[in-house]
Amino acid sequence: MSRISNINSLIAQRFLTQQTRAMNESLEHLSTGLAINRGADDPAGLIASEKLRSNIAKVESALANAERADRVMTVTDGGLTEISSLLVELQSLVSESASDAGLTDQEKEANQTQIDGILQTIDRIASTTTFGDVKLLNGTYDFQVSAGSVHSRVLDYRIRGAKLGSQSRVVNVMVTQSAQHAGLFLSTGGTLDLNNNANNRLTLEIAGDDGTRQFSFASGTTLTDMRDSINAFTDTTGISAAVSGTGLVVKSDEFGSNRFVSVDVVADGQINTNAATAGVYVLSSNNENAARSGSDNTNFNAVTSPIRDDGLDVGAVINGQTARGNGTEIGINTDVLDIVITLSSTGTGAQSLGSFVALGIAGGGANFNLGPDVNAGNQVRLGIQNVAARHLGRNGVGFLDDLAAGASANVIDGNLTTAQNIVDNAIDQVTLLRGRIGAFQKFVVGSTISTLGIALENTSAAESAIRDTDFAEATAELTRRQILVAAASNSLKIANSLGQNVLTLLQ
Repeated sequence: MSRISNINSLIAQRFLTQQTRAMNESLEHLSTGLAINRGADDPAGLIASEKLRSNIAKVESALANAERADRVMTVTDGGLTEISSLLVELQSLVSESASDAGLTDQEKEANQTQIDGILQTIDRIASTTTFGDVKLLNGTYDFQVSAGSVHSRVLDYRIRGAKLGSQSRVVNVMVTQSAQHAGLFLSTGGTLDLNNNANNRLTLEIAGDDGTRQFSFASGTTLTDMRDSINAFTDTTGISAAVSGTGLVVKSDEFGSNRFVSVDVVADGQINTNAATAGVYVLSSNNENAARSGSDNTNFNAVTSPIRDDGLDVGAVINGQTARGNGTEIGINTDVLDIVITLSSTGTGAQSLGSFVALGIAGGGANFNLGPDVNAGNQVRLGIQNVAARHLGRNGVGFLDDLAAGASANVIDGNLTTAQNIVDNAIDQVTLLRGRIGAFQKFVVGSTISTLGIALENTSAAESAIRDTDFAEATAELTRRQILVAAASNSLKIANSLGQNVLTLLQ
C-alpha cells in the first residue's frame, strides 16, 4: 500500500539527528579534553568536580604560603647565624680582656673598640635583615604585651608562639611548688671551739654544681670569718654562705633541682660536741634559711660520707596546663601558647604559692596560614624577638649594650664577670631562637609542604577522573557514532527513494 507520507523517512531523519548530535558531543569531548563541558553532560559530576577545583585552588595557595614561610625563615636564620658568630667573637674578647698581667691598657682599648664594632654590627643586622620590605629581626614579629599587664612577680618572659585570633590572650599562672636553693646548715654554736687547741682544725669539703673546695678553720674562728672564706670561692663552687644564729647557712647561688650542696667532714678538729646542736643540718622545706630539727642533725664527728641536699624547681600551672619548671623558670609549649616565664627570686616571686595574672598578650607575632582553609587550626603565629644589642641579655643580669665603651660591663674598667654572663645569656637566646626557627622550618613548614603536595596530587587526580575526557573511550565512541551516522544517512536515502514509487501509479 503506497501513501504520500513517508514514515520510514521520518524515522530515519530522527535517528540521523540523534546520531549526529551524539557524534558532535564526542567531537566536543575530544577537542576540549573535558568529559563535562556543561551541566547537561553530568549534573552530579559537575558539582563534585567544581568542589574539587575549589579545593585544588586552596591547596595550591596554601602550598605557596608554606613555601614563602620557608623562605622567610631561611632569611631570618641567615641573619641570626651571623649574629651567633659575632657573639662567639665577643665572648673571646671578654675572656681575653680578663687577664691583667701581660695585657696593656692599649690592648684592652683595642679589644673594647672591637666590641663596640661588634655591637654596632649586631644592631645593623637586626635592622636590615628583611624579606621584601618587612624587617625580620627588629621586633616587627615579636609579640606585644598589654601595657601595665606584667605582674610584679614576673622577672622576664619570652613569648615564642600563640594563637590569638582577633582576641588578646591573658596568661594565668598558679604556683603549686616554691623554688628552693640547695642548702645545708652548719651549726657550730657560734665561734669555733676546738677544745681550745690551736693546732686543731675543722676541715670541711664543700661542693656545689660548679666545683669543690676544701676549707680548714682553726679554733676561735668566728662565723663571719668562716662565711667570708666560703664566699671568696663562690665563683668556683656555686655556693654562698650566710651567718644565721649560731651557725652558717650554705646555699647554692641558683634555684633548681640541678643545683646541690654537699658537705663532707674531713677532720672534726675535736669540736666541742657537748652541744647537741653542733653538726650538719638539712634546711627546712618551709624556710630554707632555717635548719630542720631532730634526726636531721648529724654531729661533725659522726659524718662518714658527704651530706647532700638538692634544690627544687618551681612548680606551676599556666592557663590550665602543667608547666615545666627549671629553677625559677616555668613554661608550656602547646598548640595555643608557647611561653617561658622567669619568676622573680625575691619577695613573692618563685617562692610563694598562689595564682596571679602574669601578663596579657595584645597581638603581634609572624602569622602564617599553612592550610587550605582560613581558620585558627591552620594558622601558626611565631614570635621573633628583637635581637638588637639592647635586647639581648637578661633582666637582673644585663644586656649586650652594657659592654659598650663607658658602660658598666666594658672590658677596660667594667665588671667582666657580668660581661661574660651577659654574653652567655645572649648566646643562649640567639641559639634557642635559631633552634625554634629550625624546628618550625623542618617539622611544621616542611611537613606541611609535603602533606599539601600529596593532597594536591590526590585531589587533582580525583577531579581529573570526573571531569577529563577518557580519550580511548571517546575515540571509540566517535568511531561508533560515525558509523551510525553513515548508516542513518543511507537509510534516509533509501527511505526517500521508496516514496517515489507512488509516482509510477500516475503514469
